[in-house]
Amino acid sequence: MRLLIFGNSGSGKSTLARQLAIQHALEHLDLDSIVWEPGQVAVPRPPAAITASLREFLAGHARWVVEGCYGELVQAASAHCTQLEFLNPGLEACLANNRRRPWEPHKYASKAAQDAMLENLQAWVADYYVRTDDWSYHAHRRIFDAFTGDKREITA
Repeated sequence: MRLLIFGNSGSGKSTLARQLAIQHALEHLDLDSIVWEPGQVAVPRPPAAITASLREFLAGHARWVVEGCYGELVQAASAHCTQLEFLNPGLEACLANNRRRPWEPHKYASKAAQDAMLENLQAWVADYYVRTDDWSYHAHRRIFDAFTGDKREITA
């Protein structure tokens, strides 16, 4: 099993990926862990380093779950997955999930630091359906619609 989960921030990607990783004994890659500089918030790593990390993970594991919102990385990983999951529960669900998000110590030094970024995150999430960048609904929809393998869109 090689499962690829993608969608907006707050759509439930990490929660679902963690559950499936445990249930099926899959290696788990949160794309945030390769996109951002370790210990820094919203400081991207060089694109070549990100691509190399993704390739290394995919080549190094026979069974995996990869999750994230980065359309260019989702597109690259989709060529290697056996199942695609597009989480699209709607804007209000994503915003509510972000407000309830527990502290993510692998991303933030403290819960207070995470909470300080919440309004910026919520504004970015709110634009998901109108933006046209690689991390938008439009990019995710194109990836999902073009994928010819086993796929599922989860809307609730």
